[in-house]
Amino acid sequence: MSLVTAIHETDLDFDNGTFDSASFAAHTLAGWQTLASIIDHTLLKPEATRIQIENLCDEAIRYRFACAMVNPCWASAAVSVLSGTGIPVGVTIGFPLGASLVSTLRTEATTLTRLGVRELDMVMPIGQLKSGNYQAVQHAIHAAAIVAHHHGALLKVILETCLLNVEEKLRASEIAIQAGADFIKTSTGFSIGGATAADVALMRGVAGARTGVKAAGGIRTLADVRALLEAGANRIGASASVAIVRELGAE
Repeated sequence: MSLVTAIHETDLDFDNGTFDSASFAAHTLAGWQTLASIIDHTLLKPEATRIQIENLCDEAIRYRFACAMVNPCWASAAVSVLSGTGIPVGVTIGFPLGASLVSTLRTEATTLTRLGVRELDMVMPIGQLKSGNYQAVQHAIHAAAIVAHHHGALLKVILETCLLNVEEKLRASEIAIQAGADFIKTSTGFSIGGATAADVALMRGVAGARTGVKAAGGIRTLADVRALLEAGANRIGASASVAIVRELGAE
């Protein structure tokens, strides 16, 4: 059975086990250290400088964030700073438009993982999804997943939910999971909207306990994080990470 056939036959009605969002949120918010451990500390602005990237990495070490998330040109610098610290480097690919060739995605994923990157955040082919070309979407994600997993890296697939209708969000979530995504993610933070609790809940409804759900885009406060965790997120991407954990008592 092909991927596309399987998606149509299920009529987007998935039984994927359960993820206890309430318990996860309560545990994660019990202290700033547990909260920090699920936040991707992020700096993706095009004008970011080397000093800012190094500061990001130093903060990731200090607060023990889940990873330091940077653009590809800063991968080597981040890997160098974080080497031996236990904090992985995360890097974006196909970012922020989701319009790269599959060969480009493979090359990016291969080059970055060989440099020591351990988390890849990939934008799915948004236009292909909206065109109904689900096989192209699956192929692109699967190609990146194969490379990532071969090198022991995680693949997070960004849906850019603000550009999708409900059916597209459901389809995109299932295609990404079946294609090998370790996380499905809401947003790049560079489009017309960011993470919402409603989108996270919808994505968790598809994912069940099969894969992670990362909320990113416009997350600035502890209240934002709480709402998204309670909706079903188990990873947060934010540039305001330090301010958020300080709300919970970090110094």
